[in-house]
Amino acid sequence: MEQPKYQLMRTLRFKNDNLPGVLGKLASAVGNAGGNIGNIRTVSLGHKHVVRDFDVFVDDEEHLNLIMQSIAKLPGVAILEVRDEVLELHQGGKIKVVSTVKVDSLAVLRKVYTPGVADVCRRIQRDPSLKHTYTSISNSVAIVTDGTRVLGLGDIGPVAGMPVMEGKAALLQQLAGVSGIPILLSTTDTEEIVNTIKHISSTFGGIQLEDIASPRCFDIYARLRDDLDIPMMHDDQQGTSVVTLAAVLNACKIAGIDIKKAVIGQIGLGAAGLVIAEMLFKFTGNPVMGTARSEGSLRRHEARGGIASNLPEIMKKADIVVGCSGVKGLIAPESVRRGQVILALTNPEPEIEPAVALKSGAALAADGKSVNNLLGFPGIWRGTLDARAPRINEQMLVAAALAISQQTPEHELMPSILDLKVHRAVSRAVARAAMESGVARQALDEDYFESS
Repeated sequence: MEQPKYQLMRTLRFKNDNLPGVLGKLASAVGNAGGNIGNIRTVSLGHKHVVRDFDVFVDDEEHLNLIMQSIAKLPGVAILEVRDEVLELHQGGKIKVVSTVKVDSLAVLRKVYTPGVADVCRRIQRDPSLKHTYTSISNSVAIVTDGTRVLGLGDIGPVAGMPVMEGKAALLQQLAGVSGIPILLSTTDTEEIVNTIKHISSTFGGIQLEDIASPRCFDIYARLRDDLDIPMMHDDQQGTSVVTLAAVLNACKIAGIDIKKAVIGQIGLGAAGLVIAEMLFKFTGNPVMGTARSEGSLRRHEARGGIASNLPEIMKKADIVVGCSGVKGLIAPESVRRGQVILALTNPEPEIEPAVALKSGAALAADGKSVNNLLGFPGIWRGTLDARAPRINEQMLVAAALAISQQTPEHELMPSILDLKVHRAVSRAVARAAMESGVARQALDEDYFESS
């Protein structure tokens, strides 16, 4: 299997003559050398010269050197600096623990610590439900990983996966006001992982499993979901399936496809693909065609109501194709049928580039950059914690997907991942679904659902 490359980003600072066409030639030089340009920022604008920063995505350092050699040939352009802003941003980490109370006097100290805190402890001892009122437990989620299936990097271990866990925690806090605490497990043993999470679970309001390889992730999730009295989510499974369902709903709307009648094919049946296929099956009532490299994955797919298939058959028969295979370029352009919807979600490089799929006749095509589970998990956790639901059930997940779909601007596939209104809509939909399905332990009044 071809392993996808994880692209590097570098910021190149150029000084070029302030003449028409120079900027276009500069951008063309980057593109012709295989670089992908992100943001362009003007640093200074003078009568004779312009200084700009280009964020450029490259495959590796060798690729970067080729791009710089191409740029060096341009007249009127000078490379001033090459910076790694990603590494700069990560220095010191991306999260920290801060106090919600300013301890600036002995009087405050005596309230937040000894002797005042003792009375609060005794109250919680007598009535454990008061933990929701007097501690941060009900607003905290453990983000747990063993580092065996990190993004497009694979098994890199828990410590190397910490920047991803910090990123999840930062986004949980900024988008939904939930405290995410990374937990790195230096074991891949299922029993040890399950027991460890059980032992620390009283610290948190919920547990989010992250980047744990299949098939172990299925067993770990199922056992903890059944044994713990707090909600569980495996973001690669439930989070990804929610945003994929939202994307499929919107794609059908754009392409004029009846989702209830559509034939759906799932390429790749790992942690994400298996649960995506199951959710699409339950939502539509139609079994999903699925293909995978292992017989075990196919058997699990069939056990969940799916149909075992293969890549050629899926490309021939499916109206909607979802890819989670982990294999770059797996879908050949000539296999795309006119009018198909192609969601090639493998990151960082998809089964087929959306532009190539569209050129080959697809009605709509997208990759994992636009269909991003960041649209799901912050709001799912906010609504679940607010409703004090002990589990995240199917009704809550479908409600999240429908909320994302409804928040999407007309003719767009997905809404902006940084739009706070989207995350609020998801949280309210999840909380309402928790109440309506009978799992909520906290009754929320209409002010909660109507507040801005």
